[in-house]
Amino acid sequence: MLLSMMCDLRRRCRLQRRLLTQLFLTFLCLLSAQANAHDIDVTGVARVFMDEMTNNQYRLSIVDQQVPPLFNIERILPARCVGLAPGDFSYRFQCDPALNADDRISFPWSFQGVVLVANWEDGSSVSGFFPGDGISVEVPLSELKAGAGSLGSLAARYLQLGAEHILFGVDHLLFILGLLLLLQGFWKLIQTVTAFTIAHSITLACAALGIFPVPNAPIEVLIALSIMFLAREIIMGQRGQQTLVHSKPWVVAFAFGLIHGFGFANALGDIGLNQADIPLALLFFNLGVEAGQVAFICVLIVVNLLIMKFLADLLRSAHRGLAYGLGGIAAYWFVERLPSLFLV
Repeated sequence: MLLSMMCDLRRRCRLQRRLLTQLFLTFLCLLSAQANAHDIDVTGVARVFMDEMTNNQYRLSIVDQQVPPLFNIERILPARCVGLAPGDFSYRFQCDPALNADDRISFPWSFQGVVLVANWEDGSSVSGFFPGDGISVEVPLSELKAGAGSLGSLAARYLQLGAEHILFGVDHLLFILGLLLLLQGFWKLIQTVTAFTIAHSITLACAALGIFPVPNAPIEVLIALSIMFLAREIIMGQRGQQTLVHSKPWVVAFAFGLIHGFGFANALGDIGLNQADIPLALLFFNLGVEAGQVAFICVLIVVNLLIMKFLADLLRSAHRGLAYGLGGIAAYWFVERLPSLFLV
């Protein structure tokens, strides 16, 4: 009987180790595949200016060197538009009648999207972000005409942009995961997430408005360090070594939230914004970030509850494996990003 119990115990331990190893390796593979997915891919976002001139003429100016040239400008325009002699760094065309809200411009680029700033002849200026489908980027002019529809368009675009940034920004998600692994209790969760939200909202606003701009390179290094710090604190807590971070996690959430806010601002600023749109774009981008953050936290809570219900014996080992995984990936990011501090 005793021998049978010992064999069953050994088989159970081997099964637990095997499941934990698979979980840990899957976690590493998924994150390694997205190790450079922190920002909205700025190299995949083209920035274009369209200026309306007299006599129904227009000028398209492309400010990014990685954008391929438009060899036939008429292909991307409505059928009634004809190309004119191009300028040094721009394309010119004329439409008869003038462009209207029913028209669309289709850029033949496989970029993630286009930020287009339209400067109309009446003095109004409207900007928008338009995602691509991997083949082309459609820009409906109805979303670039000043008027009743422009606010809704701007809100929808930057809400989407903010949500995509947090959900595809792996290092921000890892930091949130680390905070949840560190926490014990519902109220600490509320306090910590609130502190993180307030902090990154402050620095996001300051950086986007140009009050306190910070270069991107040191922010990326500090974000990696913040995840390494959280991983260390999680492992210390699992070993029974409690610190101020465990009793008041909102303190570290606020401190590092200030750093992550600059990371959000870099993503928002790098895609280009019309000055008049900055306050509203900032608001809706931040709301999108919060929506994505809440969605990710809800998913993590559900996954944790499922593990507690069906694999309760593995919960502590899974948390430990995740903590070491966080630390290892953050250390890799730190080493990878450190040389950028010394680049001119």
